[in-house]
Amino acid sequence: MTSRVEHPAIKSLCERLDKKGYRVTFVPVDRKGVLDIDYLYDSLTDDTAIVSLMWANNETGVIFPIEEISNVVRQKGIAFHTDAVQTVGKIPVDVSQSNIDMLSISGHKIHAPKGVGALYIRKGTPFSPFLIGGHQEKGRRGGTENVVSIIGFGKASELAANHMGESINRVQKLRDKLENELIRRVPNVLINGDRDNRLPNTTSLSFEYVEGESILLMMDELGICASSGSACTSGSLEPSHVLRAMGVPFTAAHGSIRFSLSIYNTEEDIDFIIERLPPIIGHLRKLSPFWQ
Repeated sequence: MTSRVEHPAIKSLCERLDKKGYRVTFVPVDRKGVLDIDYLYDSLTDDTAIVSLMWANNETGVIFPIEEISNVVRQKGIAFHTDAVQTVGKIPVDVSQSNIDMLSISGHKIHAPKGVGALYIRKGTPFSPFLIGGHQEKGRRGGTENVVSIIGFGKASELAANHMGESINRVQKLRDKLENELIRRVPNVLINGDRDNRLPNTTSLSFEYVEGESILLMMDELGICASSGSACTSGSLEPSHVLRAMGVPFTAAHGSIRFSLSIYNTEEDIDFIIERLPPIIGHLRKLSPFWQ
């Protein structure tokens, strides 16, 4: 196992793999959350079995050059998987134009029912099912299909494709307005991630010297929904491992908030947040022993 790993679940997984003789390499990112491509390519060896990367980070929205990376990995005869959960429905994704062997997506990110997802597997890619015992999904996953959710997933995918242009243009403008106004109205705010190369709907903001959980509680009373770091680790009081890997200061990482916008958000929604969030930050900073 190489590279520093802070996430407890990932660390535990790596330790188990180490005991079985498998070597796991984690590719670092820079201050903007951009992947160190040279480190990735240098780490590939004849023994590398698979490369798995997010297409876009779930907290910062930073997009990785998956098409380019998949081409390099394929040339070396290594299987390539990408987690495109954040990407599908936000920017164009075309597996026929890349060398992606496997791609995973989740329905709830495009307003489909929760609990349904899909795994794309390129024809000829070696695959061993995790759940066995039935012929469903062409033998790739045993168990009766959740037909209702699959239909909902299909319809949500159709709607997402039809509204792709709106997501890229109108939603991005709403996101940018939210960021720019909060920066103007609130001191000591950081935008986490590469602002020039990220998803149009995602923003990660760090408000220094306050707790993200406290911000969420006060916003929740106003009906504003957001998350502190990754929604996958909700309930944890630890600062985001993503932001820590990016070198975000501890005092800022603890006060990180992620907003994920969609085509169903309006200008009025953004104006409401812009008006209500600055007083929340001001109130919490008055209570903070670190705020001068």
